[in-house]
Amino acid sequence: MPLSLGAEMWGPEAWLLLVFLASFTGRCSAGELETSDLVTVVLGQDAKLPCFYRGAPDEQVGQVAWARVDPNEGTRDLALLHSKYGLHVSAAYEDRVEQPPPPRDPLDGSVLLRNAVQADEGEYECRVSTFPAGSFQARVKLRVLVPPLPSLNPGPPLEEGQGLTLAASCTAEGSPAPSVTWDTEVKGTQSSRSFKHSRSAAVTSEFHLVPSRSMNGQPLTCVVSHPGLLQDQRITHTLQVAFLAEASVRGLEDQNLWHVGREGATLKCLSEGQPPPSYNWTRLDGPLPSGVRVKGDTLGFPPLTSEHSGIYVCHVSNELSSRDSQVTVEVLDPQDPGKQVDLVSASVVVVGVIAALLFLLLVVVVVLMSRYHRRKAQQMTQKYEEELTLTRENSIRRLHSHHTDPRSQPEESVGLRAEGHPDSLKDNSSCSVMVRPPGPTGVPNTLLRPLSWSQSEEPEGRSYSTLTTVREIETQTELLSPSSGRTEDDDDQDEGIKQAMNHFVQENGTLRAKPTGNGIYINGRGHLV
Repeated sequence: MPLSLGAEMWGPEAWLLLVFLASFTGRCSAGELETSDLVTVVLGQDAKLPCFYRGAPDEQVGQVAWARVDPNEGTRDLALLHSKYGLHVSAAYEDRVEQPPPPRDPLDGSVLLRNAVQADEGEYECRVSTFPAGSFQARVKLRVLVPPLPSLNPGPPLEEGQGLTLAASCTAEGSPAPSVTWDTEVKGTQSSRSFKHSRSAAVTSEFHLVPSRSMNGQPLTCVVSHPGLLQDQRITHTLQVAFLAEASVRGLEDQNLWHVGREGATLKCLSEGQPPPSYNWTRLDGPLPSGVRVKGDTLGFPPLTSEHSGIYVCHVSNELSSRDSQVTVEVLDPQDPGKQVDLVSASVVVVGVIAALLFLLLVVVVVLMSRYHRRKAQQMTQKYEEELTLTRENSIRRLHSHHTDPRSQPEESVGLRAEGHPDSLKDNSSCSVMVRPPGPTGVPNTLLRPLSWSQSEEPEGRSYSTLTTVREIETQTELLSPSSGRTEDDDDQDEGIKQAMNHFVQENGTLRAKPTGNGIYINGRGHLV
């Protein structure tokens, strides 16, 4: 469309005509505008500003005028869409405003704002002139989202042993203000701060932690969320924590394998760190033997000889620190009798110590068992003596209880206690008494029990023997039934016993032999008593 035509269309006469038509036809308006209160577009995308007139079928849209409404600068023309002359764009938006692609409805007054920038954000007014309904107007608010471009900045170098240290910071700026968070399995703390600008806001988040070797190689991810992003933006930083582990040497687990003539013997130095450490091998008691090869953390030996015995040191270091580890290598020589003797001696000593400990343990057990059995034997002996003493005391007590009053008891039941009389036993070394207790006819003479004593016997022995015999006589006498009839023989026996008792004297329940020439008594039947 020629520019002269545009100038004529925008002249004062044209505007007066439009105003006149609007005032003339405004009374019979019957249609309405369909538009949107808010249009949101991402920076750099095309923004469609809708304005559709919906009226009677016989109504026509003469033109649609678009203008930007700025509270500070007022109204600025954007474009004019004429039903006959087409679209005319103001110089400020040249090449950026156009009609939507066809097919297009004649009643549709929408325009397309290409490549929206943040400065395009604001309010736009749509004015529609129709015939014969008159003119209509509506406002649309355009919002341009400025998605953030996050950036992650690592903190100072991390070293094991430091305190709370900044690991990384993440910054994102956009409109509206973005959200910045951290995604990681590392324990730490995060803090955020924001800075607002005229059309955007910047947010910075920091992540602090206490460095340790377990964090080395762990991911630390910054996550940025924004309505202008289809999905969250993520920036990952890999933590690098400087450390150096303690060194150790492997290869001497079995010292017996290190003997003269062995091939392929190696020592390997074990350590780890960040940055990766370097290794250096030395010998403490001299230079490395000839033929020994150093390859990184490994020390290789040629066929072993006695010269390879010594103290070897592995030195590990990196930018942070250094570590040392030393081992003693002793190459065994089977042909060396001295070493064999040493090994045998050591074995003998070990076996001897073990045997001595076992012997000592056996002695302790034997002593404890001996003491235990000795104590049990003493307890049993003491218990036996107590029972024996109690038995004697009971027998004597019983004997005294039966014969304390000789006048109230028959003579045959008087207890006999045989004690050697010094007068009657001067010429005789021993004396025996045959006593037969009364009983029924036919009782065998086995009831006769000798009461004997000897001057050589101890008094206690005589008492116990006599008491035992008397006890047996009493027991046998009690076994005989007193209800049975007494015979002539029984009377004769009783008479013999009475005559025998005439030769004894009863003193305090004890029978003592009367003094005689020989201490022998013959009863009426010729029996020796």
